[in-house]
Amino acid sequence: MAMICFRKSIISRPISKVLPSLGVRNVSTQDRLEPYSKFEFFKVNKVADHVIQVEFSRPEARNALPMKAWHEMREIFSRLNHDVHFRAAVLSGQGKMFSAGIDLSSFAEIAAYPSSDPSRKALSYRKIIQDLQDCVKSLNVCAKPVIAAVHNGCIGAGVNIAGACDIRYCSQDAYFQIKEVLVGLAADVGVLQFLSKSVGNHSLLRELVFTGRKFDCNEAKELGLVNRVLSDQAKTIETAIQTAKTIASISPVAVQGSKVNLNFSMNHSVDDGLAFIATWNAAMLQSEDTPKSVMAAASKGDPPTFDDL
Repeated sequence: MAMICFRKSIISRPISKVLPSLGVRNVSTQDRLEPYSKFEFFKVNKVADHVIQVEFSRPEARNALPMKAWHEMREIFSRLNHDVHFRAAVLSGQGKMFSAGIDLSSFAEIAAYPSSDPSRKALSYRKIIQDLQDCVKSLNVCAKPVIAAVHNGCIGAGVNIAGACDIRYCSQDAYFQIKEVLVGLAADVGVLQFLSKSVGNHSLLRELVFTGRKFDCNEAKELGLVNRVLSDQAKTIETAIQTAKTIASISPVAVQGSKVNLNFSMNHSVDDGLAFIATWNAAMLQSEDTPKSVMAAASKGDPPTFDDL
């Protein structure tokens, strides 16, 4: 009976209150960020409650990405996907440019496959391309919303990466270039797939893809690549962080469930999407976050706070 009462008392109390009584220590910001501190080409900081900023940190090379940087990016966003504390991320670039895209050294690394047999080379290249695709997809499949804050140049792979984000803001000096055709390639790590499903002006998209020409913030907004244009880099990042803070203040059950269902619906029929969310919400409507949100809205009092997942 004592054990039953003990369990009931735990179940009836918020998990944040239970953990200290069970001897589980509170986790500091430093401890939460420690897994994100080991990367060579990225800097990760907590910028608000439940919000991190992920920065390309190779400004001396215009944030061009060697192969190791792609793998670091995947590790960061895969880790964020499973992180119970952080609920939104802002992706930005240090220095003068968001990203110049893939580092040219990566092409040399890819071309270094020793066999001269075309079929073996093709299989090797296919594995490399799929690996890079998986690195970009890590932003999209991460359940936490990711906001791109683009300033100045966003070129080639930079556009692929921004296109995988959920929300995209840019500064007035931003310019973009889907450059792959100019080096004899069809873009192959996501931009054709992500943007063809998310932008509103397909005629403009095809022009930009087929010509590889640069386009500015105004055309980026007309295309639907970005939805807000801010005055400068600082204001763009500030606005992205503010949006991330708003997202992080809302029920993580609701926000992350919304992203999962949006992603599912992009690749399935309306009927499939409706069936998926019906099953999803059959479980999620039992969350304590729903009555908390409803009661706060009805009372017009302080906004609710939500436990980590």
